[in-house]
Amino acid sequence: MKKKIEKILWCKNCLNMSTRPRISFDENQVCNACNWSLEKKNINWGKRMGQFRLLKNSIKSKNKDFDVIVPVSGGKDGSYVTDQMLKNDLRPLCITVNPPLRTDLGYKNIENFKKNNLSLLEINLPYESHQRLNKFGFLNHGRPLYGWVIGIFTAIIKTAREKNISLIMYGEDGEAEYGGSSHLKKKSFFSPNFIKNIYFEKKYEKTIKFAKKADTHWWLFNDSKTKLAHWSYYENWDSYRNYLVAKNKYGLEEKKDKNSGTYTNFGQNDTHLYDLHCYLMYLKFGFGRCTQDIGIDIRRGAMTRDQGIQLAKIYDNEFPESKIPLYLEYFDITKKQFDKTIDKFVNKNLFKKMRNKWQAKFIIK
Repeated sequence: MKKKIEKILWCKNCLNMSTRPRISFDENQVCNACNWSLEKKNINWGKRMGQFRLLKNSIKSKNKDFDVIVPVSGGKDGSYVTDQMLKNDLRPLCITVNPPLRTDLGYKNIENFKKNNLSLLEINLPYESHQRLNKFGFLNHGRPLYGWVIGIFTAIIKTAREKNISLIMYGEDGEAEYGGSSHLKKKSFFSPNFIKNIYFEKKYEKTIKFAKKADTHWWLFNDSKTKLAHWSYYENWDSYRNYLVAKNKYGLEEKKDKNSGTYTNFGQNDTHLYDLHCYLMYLKFGFGRCTQDIGIDIRRGAMTRDQGIQLAKIYDNEFPESKIPLYLEYFDITKKQFDKTIDKFVNKNLFKKMRNKWQAKFIIK
């Protein structure tokens, strides 16, 4: 992704950059996420819900206890998908794979979610192997949550097989919604190969070798025939609507102040490592958590592009300085190793170091 700075461009509608993996632009320099938001207005969602009803009828009552698995964290999206499964007369088994360095708010939100008389299975991945995989992801790929990201797919798919549940309903297809591969726009299901190639960025096999052999059960794909689907295929995805439903019906609480690196306070609040993940994303690609939130708000008509540019200038480069002691303890590394790793993943075509902090060379256009 070390593209020459003079070749970088921004979407004319939102602030998506050409450095974003797998993104594409049309002849008017509008990104595929923005084009998808327009395409969705012409989709026959009633027809797609008809497809879902056929799917529902094919799986219902095959298992004596549950019809579908919904991965959840106590946050807005899993809560909304759970709500939709209940509205469609399905019996969901909700599963959370607890993240590393879980926040107090993340713990509180999953406890609030439980109070809705839902069946919730909590998976705690083996600590040492989980730490090893996340550490390898951080040091070698600039992805401090890599082991957990693997686990939220593999551990849940494995549980579906063990419990003989034939459908897992995830939230949105983030590639189509936010800019990336358009492969799933018209596909109702996705496969383990898609997960490995896109979400794991073809680094899966190298990474899981760092788990202890006794623990690999949780990080290996099995030959399950369970169907994997995104709810965003069946209903127009709206993360702000999801937030309101989760807040009003499932007890979701926001941070009292804004999140690091952005102006919002109600999403991705369950692990301290997400702040580091977003900062590294910014240094690698030139856009951070704020730019992602801006794109969502622009596409739903809640913000202008000019307003977004000003917010990105203020917040995208925020570094979670106060959490460094947590990161050093978790990864069991020195501050020198930590700083060296951060610097390793900086795109030098996009950033230069000034006063011991990485500063953007580019100006959003």
